Amino acid sequence: MGETIAERREAGMELFREMVPTPPPGAEGQAPSQGTPFAPEIGNLAAENVFGALWTRPGLSRRDRSLVTIGILIALRAESELRYHFPIALRNGVTREELEEVIYQATGYAGFPAATAARNAAMEVLPKK
Repeated sequence: MGETIAERREAGMELFREMVPTPPPGAEGQAPSQGTPFAPEIGNLAAENVFGALWTRPGLSRRDRSLVTIGILIALRAESELRYHFPIALRNGVTREELEEVIYQATGYAGFPAATAARNAAMEVLPKK
């Protein structure tokens, strides 16, 4: 893609700020822009390599990337990241009903504990019906 690491980091941060204007409940301090005293480069790595290099690629829409990401995070039981990505998915055009279906689908492939953990994370951060 030819851009420098700094350009990729900035593109990633711009995209992240667009998709996550406010950190969701329970996810404070985990945004790429928020440094911590221990392993502070994690945020830069996320901005450069996830948001800057992957989310900005052509080939999949943001909506599709959100669906793929949610499925992977459910399988990994990555509840902290799900707290970010459920609201991102809504901003990217995925409906609440579609998110529920992804969780249901995950029961058959990732198991009920992973799907239940995802449901609990979703209930914390998604708007109430």
